[in-house]
Amino acid sequence: MLKKLAVMAMLTTAAFAQDAAKPAAGANGARPQRAPVRAKTLSNAEFDGYLAHPEQVLLVDVRRPDEVSTIGGFPVYLSVQIKDLKAHLAEIPRDRPIITVSNHAARAGAAADTLSDAGFKVIGAVGADTYQKDGGKLAVKIPVPPAQPEGAQGATAGGQVPAAPGGAN
Repeated sequence: MLKKLAVMAMLTTAAFAQDAAKPAAGANGARPQRAPVRAKTLSNAEFDGYLAHPEQVLLVDVRRPDEVSTIGGFPVYLSVQIKDLKAHLAEIPRDRPIITVSNHAARAGAAADTLSDAGFKVIGAVGADTYQKDGGKLAVKIPVPPAQPEGAQGATAGGQVPAAPGGAN
């Protein structure tokens, strides 16, 4: 078993090394360029203005759950990873304008363009990490809970299901 794991690790390392050695360049040696983003990147002041009225805007966070738990996020948002965005367009509400969120607004800008092209009203994009570094306050980071052993269903040692915050279950 250990021998198989060692062989798999070596093969994986070799595969990654080969991928890293491949030039990511185009015919002239330059890296391929991403299409320019049309969406506006919001300043902290602009974004804070929208956050002051959360009932009037929808935040669509396109980051992975581990990014949200590591960096932090905003109090209320819809989470749709950018790779899944096109497949979930029908599930995104159209009753409010949208602000897209990623770490530094690059993926958020691309997501904003995708949503705009699909007919959504998009205000702009914001980077959560950039927002925080520029003095903005993110919501408390919510750690990803550890995996529970098989058969465990959230009961405490005494067999009681823990109460939800605020006393409601």
